[in-house]
Amino acid sequence: MVFSRAYCPSTVCCPSRSALLTGVLPSDSGVYGNSQNLKNAERTKDAVTLPQYFSMHGYFTLSRGKIFHKHMTADGLDEGQWAFDKFVPTSSRGSSNPDTSDGPANKLPLLDGRKAAGKHATLDWGATGGKDEATKDYQTALWAAAELERGFDKPFFMAVGLSKPHLPWFVPQKYFDMYPLEEVEVPEFRADDLDDIKLPDGRNKFRASEDFLRIKKYDRFQEATQAYLAAVSYADDCVGVMLDALARSKYAENTIVVIWGDHGWFLAEKLRYRKTHLWEESARCPLMIKAPGLTKAAERCDRVVNLMDLYPTLIDLCGLPTKSDIAGRSLKELLARPDAKWDYPTLTTYQKGNHSIRSENWRYTRYADGVEELYDHREDPMEWKNLAGDPRYGTVKNELAQWLVKYDAEDAPRNTFEKKQGQTRDFRSRRTSK
Repeated sequence: MVFSRAYCPSTVCCPSRSALLTGVLPSDSGVYGNSQNLKNAERTKDAVTLPQYFSMHGYFTLSRGKIFHKHMTADGLDEGQWAFDKFVPTSSRGSSNPDTSDGPANKLPLLDGRKAAGKHATLDWGATGGKDEATKDYQTALWAAAELERGFDKPFFMAVGLSKPHLPWFVPQKYFDMYPLEEVEVPEFRADDLDDIKLPDGRNKFRASEDFLRIKKYDRFQEATQAYLAAVSYADDCVGVMLDALARSKYAENTIVVIWGDHGWFLAEKLRYRKTHLWEESARCPLMIKAPGLTKAAERCDRVVNLMDLYPTLIDLCGLPTKSDIAGRSLKELLARPDAKWDYPTLTTYQKGNHSIRSENWRYTRYADGVEELYDHREDPMEWKNLAGDPRYGTVKNELAQWLVKYDAEDAPRNTFEKKQGQTRDFRSRRTSK
């Protein structure tokens, strides 16, 4: 079942993954940004994460790739090793260190002519040499396939993280060839898109991003879109390696499969690239679930759901005890009947005090500085016309505002622990709750 309206708890990696895996919203934990660590936050430092809950109830848990987001512990364990019975680190830590392009890369200079560095340097793309099997994500997929072939002596919970289509978009040439440049369509955008979101003093609250302006200056819109599509298709093939292995295994008919992405992405919409902020393109994310005995082939659900719903859904589907201290609600009803009544708007947060409510027809956003946005998705799916200042929509705003959080936790501490050199390890001997 494809959930066409799935949304993330936050539009950056760390708070989104932290919330999903702990069941604690960013506004409750204070984990709002990528530099923060759920193991340092008072609300989540001792939280039983999703894989730990399955381990406590008889499952063997194993993982490779990016699942947690660099949540280091005091003894130097990084990337979530502490949460799994078995964890295998990838060859290069973190999604910002992908395979290197062997061919000409984009290397867009900054607007002032300086060489791009740091974050700006990651907006790059190009073809890697060699075969798929030599790339990091593909190796991770092959690892998962081998684990399925090897088999398990008890129920298992496998979490596999792929980095792509995270920047930079370095993937084998054949994926670029799938999208001839002359056939690539750039997503529609408007130059005045941000002009109706005003600060109290009348200035625009938002402006076009550096990435957008660079791509516009050098007219690389089609190339950037092609590179993103290539990275997505590469990731699709990696997923296919795992699904093919599952289909060949003895677990094909009794294994729940969830495919999700931690946030959305801009490809020139809202005059920007990358993630962040609280518009549709960044808040909407991929979510697909196969639940044997419930879902049917090629089903689609248009109800509004959130990644926060995965924790309660999985423990419900597997018959584990209900966990009362986690947010979200089980999607089991929708997996059985995708058109079931579902009157639950969903929440996405970006940094402290900034929240967006998405219902089936509306998006309402309120920022910490009091600025508001309101969009009617029946008439304006691209969110071009901000209706928040129109008094005719006061009732709509008030109804949606009831779903906003009533309290924003203080920012959690940043990462403070030092990383130690990790090896492939089995952490079952460290576990005390079985």
